Amino acid sequence: MKRYCLALDLIDDPELIAAYRKYHENVWPEIIASIKTSGIAEMEIYNTGNRLFMIMDVDKTFSFEQKAAKDSSNKRVQEWENLMWKYQKAIPVAKPGEKWVLMDKIFKLTSQ
Repeated sequence: MKRYCLALDLIDDPELIAAYRKYHENVWPEIIASIKTSGIAEMEIYNTGNRLFMIMDVDKTFSFEQKAAKDSSNKRVQEWENLMWKYQKAIPVAKPGEKWVLMDKIFKLTSQ
């Protein structure tokens, strides 16, 4: 397994943040299927203020490029992404059009 951590912001409005969180209580089945069939074994999203943090544990079949290609031709995924973008905003270091930004690991503690 490989782990990726990503960051994204939400529009800093308590009502919008609450609505975004509510959507994630019942993620559409097609979105769950898209995640699972792309090689993502586990995914968690955390929220503090208007910042989101995602942890993805992926198997050897996962590729960001392949996931993006499949998602671009999946109407339901595109519908979800367009809906979520109403609540989301790119973090300051994001490239134009980039949503979730891959984070660099700078520390790891392991037990001996």
